[in-house]
Amino acid sequence: MFNIILHQPEIPPNTGNIIRLCANTGMQLHLIKPLGFPLQDKQLLRAGLDYHEFARMIVHENWMECRKSLQSHRIFAITTKGKQRYDKVQYIEGDAFLFGAESCGLPAHVMETFQEAERIRVPMIKTSRSLNLSNAVAIIAFEAWRQTGFPSGQ
Repeated sequence: MFNIILHQPEIPPNTGNIIRLCANTGMQLHLIKPLGFPLQDKQLLRAGLDYHEFARMIVHENWMECRKSLQSHRIFAITTKGKQRYDKVQYIEGDAFLFGAESCGLPAHVMETFQEAERIRVPMIKTSRSLNLSNAVAIIAFEAWRQTGFPSGQ
């Protein structure tokens, strides 16, 4: 399926919502440390309901460790600074999508590891700064899943 990567997430309910999304779509979730909360956080667990046991989740010590673990996959950085819209990319199973922390997005040293075509964005009105992290993940995840015909979905 697909891989969702959260680079140093800060807000437990966002990550909980994403855990639930991954459990319901069969996507693998990768979390890159440091996390802004313990994995046993009450808000994280509440947002994920009882889906934690159904989600496949890997915690990585840093970006390079995560990237190495996904070296055979295409990885896209989701950024408000991307020139290419997310719906203009033809996704394939196994693709990975990297999202930055809620307060600051992806750091420059991570963005530098991506070519321009690998930096994609979700359109917004010009006066907007960013979408909620869990909403952005859902938009990208469902577009990629839709393009591949919703395998194993009902």
